[in-house]
Amino acid sequence: MRIILITGISGSGKSVALNALEDVGYYCVDNLPSRFLPDLADFLCGDGYDKLAVAIDARSGSSLPDLPKVIAGLKTRYDVHTLFLTSSTQALIQRFSETRRRHPLSSTTGMASLADAIERERELVSGLTEFGHQIDTSNLRANTLRAWVKKFIEHEHSGLTLMFESFGFKRGVPLDADLVFDVRTLPNPYYDRALRPLTGLDQPVIDFLSGQDDVQEMIDDISTYVHKWLPRFRDDNRSYLTVGIGCTGGQHRSVYIAEALGALFTAEADVLVRHREMVLSEDGSRQAPPPG
Repeated sequence: MRIILITGISGSGKSVALNALEDVGYYCVDNLPSRFLPDLADFLCGDGYDKLAVAIDARSGSSLPDLPKVIAGLKTRYDVHTLFLTSSTQALIQRFSETRRRHPLSSTTGMASLADAIERERELVSGLTEFGHQIDTSNLRANTLRAWVKKFIEHEHSGLTLMFESFGFKRGVPLDADLVFDVRTLPNPYYDRALRPLTGLDQPVIDFLSGQDDVQEMIDDISTYVHKWLPRFRDDNRSYLTVGIGCTGGQHRSVYIAEALGALFTAEADVLVRHREMVLSEDGSRQAPPPG
């Protein structure tokens, strides 16, 4: 049985992720105390279920510190993967304000504000980040998160997964990036009116950037660095390494370079490429980029 554990910060999209997994046939459980997870997995497996998704977070209270030990035990019997969702404090405050929902720790003694509750929760779940793949949802649309979750479960995980993520600096640096490279110094297709509405996935933009010596030099330098240090990350028992590639808007240069790097490393690691600023539909297909 495959088990997907969804954890992270309240308000970062765990319900969206859980619903996405339910849509593709997972038996889903929200807010399960971690100590009950092994019994639930054994029961469902014995009853013929082969896919289980469980959301466990700060609402689990005193059982949360036991989750690392529970995960280790489950991995000896099941195919277990953890998805850790996070978001910036500013984005979380805005979401709680818009939905008028209470943070699960807001009633805790000493929590003077929503920001205090969020930071307290970060402390409580900080030890879980090393067990799985992180996604920063600060600037993600719900459709994009759903598409990323489905891509995550479709990927065959064996050893270290190398993720190249394009993004736009104008929307902030992704919190889930382990390494970040700034490619804003490269020639920008945005200033060509014919290329502006396109992205780094479109052939005219590819032709423009592939003809620039600086662009190829940047790709070579980044690939050399990642190639050199990738074995060290493997030796550190990492399951995921996320490399952020940032340009101004996250539509042209960073997209092209993330794709190019992904192609270069397919023989060395399990590779995933994703684009934070790309607007995706429910099925993960690309839509036209937003204005600006």
